Amino acid sequence: MGESIRNWWQAVIDWATSPAVSWIDLILGGAILAAAIVIAAVFSIVVFPRLLRMLIRSGPNFDVKTVASVRLPLAAFIVLSGLYLALGALSPPPTVQAVVNKASAVVAVAIGAVLINGVISAGLLWLEVYLHRSDPEPHHASNWLFPMIRRGVLVFIISAAAMVSLDILGINITPLVAGLGIAGLAVALALQPTLGNLFAGTYVVSEGVISVGDYIEMSDGTAGFVMDVSWRSTRIRTRTNNLVIVPNSHFAETVITNFNKPEEPVNMIIPCGVAYDSDLPRVEAVSLEVATAVREELPEAEPEFEPRFFYQAFGDSNIDFVVVIRAQNRLAGFAVRSELIKRLHSRFATEGITINYPVRTLNFPEGFVAQNMAQLPGGTGDEAQ
Repeated sequence: MGESIRNWWQAVIDWATSPAVSWIDLILGGAILAAAIVIAAVFSIVVFPRLLRMLIRSGPNFDVKTVASVRLPLAAFIVLSGLYLALGALSPPPTVQAVVNKASAVVAVAIGAVLINGVISAGLLWLEVYLHRSDPEPHHASNWLFPMIRRGVLVFIISAAAMVSLDILGINITPLVAGLGIAGLAVALALQPTLGNLFAGTYVVSEGVISVGDYIEMSDGTAGFVMDVSWRSTRIRTRTNNLVIVPNSHFAETVITNFNKPEEPVNMIIPCGVAYDSDLPRVEAVSLEVATAVREELPEAEPEFEPRFFYQAFGDSNIDFVVVIRAQNRLAGFAVRSELIKRLHSRFATEGITINYPVRTLNFPEGFVAQNMAQLPGGTGDEAQ
């Protein structure tokens, strides 16, 4: 490889110092190169700012960021094209022309890599801004997800450009590709749990159904507020103010109830029951009256929601019913539930409405006389006939 480069360089020097290059060829080549530089400067200084202002007037969108990312690579490509044509105008020998072709191809690959990286970075920036506008709440995950993707894309583009450049220079990259493939497979197997958590965290963030601050409950009973979604795990603060760390691979596979989506207000369903001899219409009216008072007086309750009352079933000791009231959010729901239960219990006691303990009533046939009262609860045996 070193010997080939020295031979190429010597061929270029010999050609540059040979009398075969005329002044006319030098003037023509210089004119072509100067024209390319002028075109690149006009594009970069005159055309580009006006195009950018025109796009900005139409609103900050993906086109603006894309145009901004192609400015320098496109100007460099124009200069490279002019230099290539200028050298071609000098009619170099085949050996020198081969060197020029290889060098131009390598530089073109580098410019293309910069261009592709700029366009992808602009797209990621546009996506980040779009997600922020659709959900203005701060996402801690965006602090690591998008920078990590940008670094990954940059590493991939540099690796691909280096491989293509080596192939253009005539270096056999097959063993290198094979070695990198085996090494990559070994690293992937060794880091399988970590990579699983990484991709699962990316999936959780990209879905957008879980945000920092949401109150969630997992299918295994774990519940609390989402504190952070990192590349490896999701942190949840429980109601007892403890921190639960859930690996993203497990977090992405489990069933999750998000009490903040699609909106924060949550319905609180309070079950209760009254004795069978109760006046059921009166029970319903009293329950709705109490629930309405809680809705109007408690700031944690949702003021726009009309409380509801439903009888559910004939229970063992009571006729079961539920009262439905809406709280501002999941945390406020605990205060709303507690206040409603206290007021229902107090009002039922005032109204003489009975909430039975679990009891069992024994009905004996008419004329039945127990033969051994001692066997009955509270019996002493003296009453036996």
